[in-house]
Amino acid sequence: MRCPFCGNIDTQVKDSRPAEDHVAIRRRRFCPACGGRFTTYERVQLRDLVVIKTSGKREDFDRDKLERSIRIAMQKRPIEPERIDQMISGIVRRLESLGDTDIPSKMIGEIVMETLARIDTVSYVRFASVYKNFQAADDFDKFVSELRPDVQPEE
Repeated sequence: MRCPFCGNIDTQVKDSRPAEDHVAIRRRRFCPACGGRFTTYERVQLRDLVVIKTSGKREDFDRDKLERSIRIAMQKRPIEPERIDQMISGIVRRLESLGDTDIPSKMIGEIVMETLARIDTVSYVRFASVYKNFQAADDFDKFVSELRPDVQPEE
């Protein structure tokens, strides 16, 4: 592993332990050339996934991009960081187990929305507002009204 500080190729692992509910390995590393210390994470990757955008453009799946968008939607919500990590790992495992390496971005968005809806409604609405490209307050109102069960008037 190359040192991020000086570029030295020969770094040493000082400590390894499971991270993120045992789906990754956290390694503390040391660079003998500059004395820098840094952390790396190692995950199992079953397949190299490719995202097919709505424009038809193809790009490599980026777990970090998925994680950023989910964390933005869940910002300041009462959800433990470990639960968010588990959710992200679950989504990635689900995508890898689909059997196809080419995954439409629409499918990824739907899987994320489905998962967020089970965990936190506010995060679900936040993510949906970006994913579905809400343009006005009416878009929110319509979306939220679809979430509410029909309330029958009292007689």
